[in-house]
Amino acid sequence: MNRTLRLATALPALLLGACINMAPDAEVPALVAELPTAFEGAEVGAYRPAAWWQGFDDPVLNSLVADALSDNLDIAAAAARIERARAQARLSRAALLPTLSASAGASYSDTPLAGTAFGDFGGGTLTRLTNEAYTLGLTASYELDIFGRASSDLRAARADALAAAADFRAVQLAAAAETIQTYFDVVDLRRQIDLNLATVETLRDRVRRTEERYQRGLSESFELYQVRQDLRAAEAALPQRESALANAEGRLALLTRRYPGQLDAVLAAPLQPQLVFEPVPAGLPAELLSQRPDVAAGWIRLQAARERIGARRAERFPRLALTANPGTQGGDINGALNFDDNWSLSLAANLTAPIFDAGRISANIAAARAAYDEQAATYAAAVLGAFREVDAAIEDYEERRQRYRLILSQLREAESTETLQGRRFQAGVGNYVGFLDARRARLQVEASLSTAARDVAVARLGVHRALGGDWTAADQLAPAPLDMTDIPEIPTDEGDGA
Repeated sequence: MNRTLRLATALPALLLGACINMAPDAEVPALVAELPTAFEGAEVGAYRPAAWWQGFDDPVLNSLVADALSDNLDIAAAAARIERARAQARLSRAALLPTLSASAGASYSDTPLAGTAFGDFGGGTLTRLTNEAYTLGLTASYELDIFGRASSDLRAARADALAAAADFRAVQLAAAAETIQTYFDVVDLRRQIDLNLATVETLRDRVRRTEERYQRGLSESFELYQVRQDLRAAEAALPQRESALANAEGRLALLTRRYPGQLDAVLAAPLQPQLVFEPVPAGLPAELLSQRPDVAAGWIRLQAARERIGARRAERFPRLALTANPGTQGGDINGALNFDDNWSLSLAANLTAPIFDAGRISANIAAARAAYDEQAATYAAAVLGAFREVDAAIEDYEERRQRYRLILSQLREAESTETLQGRRFQAGVGNYVGFLDARRARLQVEASLSTAARDVAVARLGVHRALGGDWTAADQLAPAPLDMTDIPEIPTDEGDGA
C-alpha cells in the first residue's frame, strides 16, 4: 500500500513541469516601439525624483506631504486593493495543487426480517437484522495542468496583483501631488488676502483724498466714481478669497485625514516655501515605461490579458484528473482503526475532453483576444499620453519661469515708481494721490507675482508628476513586493518577445 500511495502522490509532481503555455508571445505595440529617444528641450541628466519637494525648504510642506503619504484615505483604499488582488492570486494558485480531505463515518441499521427473503433465517429464531459500520478515509485529487490552463490563470492573477501595486504607487503620487498643489494654493491665497487688505486701505485713503479734491473742484466726478468702484471691487474680492482659502485648507485637511480646523496648528507656522527655478533633468523617454506607475500597470495588465488567452485556449484540450481514496472500515471502532487488516484503496484517473459546447470555448477565446486588443490600445494610449504630458510639462515649466521673471522685473519698476512718488510728495513737487496710485499699482504687481510663484511651483510639480518615479524612499509606505518572475519585462525593441 505504501508504494502505491507514494506513486500516486509523486505522479502529479513529475508531470507538473510538463505543462504547456498556450499564451501568445509578448509583443510591444507599434506605437510604443516608436517612442522617441529624447524629450525636446529637456535638461540632460538622470532623473532623480526622491523627495524632490524638499527643495522648497519648507518644513510645513514636508510635514504635510509625509502625513498625506502615511494617512491618506485613497492610499489606504489602494493598499486594500493590493491585498484583494493577492488573495485572488493565492486562489488561482490553489488550482495547481492537489486537494486532500479527510472523512469519518458511522452507520447503524436495525430492520425486521419478516416479509423478506430472509424471513426464516436462523430457523425462525432471528427476527431482526442489525448492522453497524465505521469508516475512516482520505480523498486526494489532482488535475494535471498539461495544457497550462491553471498556470496561465495564475500568471494572470499575479499580474493583476502587480498592477494593483503599480496603482498603489500612482495613488501615492497623486496624493502627494495634490497636497503640494493645495499647499501652494493656500500660500498664494493667504498672500492675496494680505495684499487685498492693503489695497483696500490704500483705496479708502484714495477715496478720501479724491472726495476732498472733488469738493474743492480739483477733480471730476468721473474720477471720484471710478475710485469708489475700485474700492468696492477690492472689498468684494476679499470674501471670495477668504472662501477660497477656507476651501483649500479643507482640501488639505482631507488629504492628510483630518477634519477641517484640525490643521490650524500646523498652518499657524509661517508658510515660506523657497522657489526652485532649476530645470528638472527628465532622463530618457524609454524610462517612462517602468518609471510611471500608470504606464507600468498598463503593460502588466496587457500581460495578464495575454495569459488569459492561453488559459481560454487550453480549454479546448482534454483534462486529466487523478483521485486516490485510501481508508479503513470495520464493524466497530477498533475494527476501523485496524489499518493492517481493514485498509482499502481506490485509485482513479478521469479524462474528459470537450466535443460540443455550442461555441462557448470559441466565444471565450474571442472575448479574451478582444480584451487583449483593448488593453494593447489602452497601454499604447497611456505611453503616448505620458510622453505628451512630459513634453507639455517641460514647456509649461519654462514658460512659467519666464513669466515670473518678467513680473519680478515689473515689480522692481513698480517699487521704484512708488519710491519716486513718495520722494516727490515729501519734496512738495508731487501730490499724495500720485503716491497712493503708485502704491496700489505695486500691490497689484505683487499679487500677480504671488500667483506667478504658485504657478512656477505647480509647473515644477507637473514635470515630476509627468515623469513619475518613486518620490519617496520610505519602504514602509509601500506594501511588500511580490514575486513576479512570471511577468515578462517590457521588450526594448519591436518584435522582442518575452
